[in-house]
Amino acid sequence: MPQRAATIVGGGIGGLAAAIALHRRGWRVEVRERAPEFTEIGAGISLWPNALHALEVLGLADAVRAYGAVEATGGVRDRRGRWLSRTDNAELARRFGHPLMVVHRADLLRVLTEALPADSLRSDSEVSAVRDDGHGLVVEHRGGVSRPDLVVGADGLRSAVRRALWPDAAGPRYAGYTAWRTVTEPLAEPPAEGAATWGRGERFGYTALRGGRMYCFATASLPAGTASGSSEYAELLRRFGSWPDPVPALLAAVPADAVLRHDLYDLPPLPSFVRGRAALLGDAAHAMTPNLGQGACQALEDAVTLAHCLDGTPDVAAALRSYDLLRRPRTQAITRRSARLGAVGQLSWPPAALLRDTAARLTPMGATLRSMTPVLSWRAPVDPVTATESESN
Repeated sequence: MPQRAATIVGGGIGGLAAAIALHRRGWRVEVRERAPEFTEIGAGISLWPNALHALEVLGLADAVRAYGAVEATGGVRDRRGRWLSRTDNAELARRFGHPLMVVHRADLLRVLTEALPADSLRSDSEVSAVRDDGHGLVVEHRGGVSRPDLVVGADGLRSAVRRALWPDAAGPRYAGYTAWRTVTEPLAEPPAEGAATWGRGERFGYTALRGGRMYCFATASLPAGTASGSSEYAELLRRFGSWPDPVPALLAAVPADAVLRHDLYDLPPLPSFVRGRAALLGDAAHAMTPNLGQGACQALEDAVTLAHCLDGTPDVAAALRSYDLLRRPRTQAITRRSARLGAVGQLSWPPAALLRDTAARLTPMGATLRSMTPVLSWRAPVDPVTATESESN
């Protein structure tokens, strides 16, 4: 089979992972990223067992582990600091083959970019148009024009590829709450356990990064586009500065200029992730709220599955139909589940919040882990997939 070419629009986690998976199967890949460089200004990212399995398939799990931190336990607390539920990371690893690991997004991006040939990474190369001219796909970008055998739209929540090829698709929908993310300076005695603390219409979570730093995240139910009265750091202090330990100490260790804030959105379900020889991946296909920590994990699954479906067949369109049948039902179900969990976590009416906390306290850890089995037990496909097989699963 002659070498085939793929243009991947978007140089985030999903796009780079797809490029790696295709490159290692003999494809000629170019990753078109609109930013001046391939980097990530975000904070921490959770890599659950399914994501680590995908990284194993890519041959990168050990490289990523070198940057990661694994806590012994984590869980959920109430507004007074009492534990509602706990998760044992050793049990997670026993059941699903890997623990929950947290890395800084910039470190994960570094591992992914270093796994690709330098000439396949095209920064400062914003895509302006994607179309089918009757002879094939045409991608117009700052560097000129590409005519690849495959286009992968991995360009995020507000994907230009999705707008071009799915013009009638509904746009992102606001989840009803905003989020802050930050990383502390190294702490002399970082907390031994991570936790998400549930309040009323607000949440604050923290988990370990390597080097004694902690990744902190918070949410509050607010109208979209609400501006803070002063700095985002000051807003965090105002809202969460009196929450139970160790929250005040963590906030005291946060650089005042290192707080990111974003309103949270997800994507209404698309009828298909593919159009001819174009496919959507990651947030461009199924943007979800971060309540399950599965956004990047699902993008990594997408990348591995996409390359598997394309392996060994000259019919790109047929391979993409198999990809769609494998990925769309799973990712859309996880998107719905994440939205439901976020709605529960953001409850503000006191009786409802009390009922939520009581239910969490009475749920055994084993039951919680069993409920996560459909998400965390994912394994990469190993056999060819047909429509009949996918629709029966």
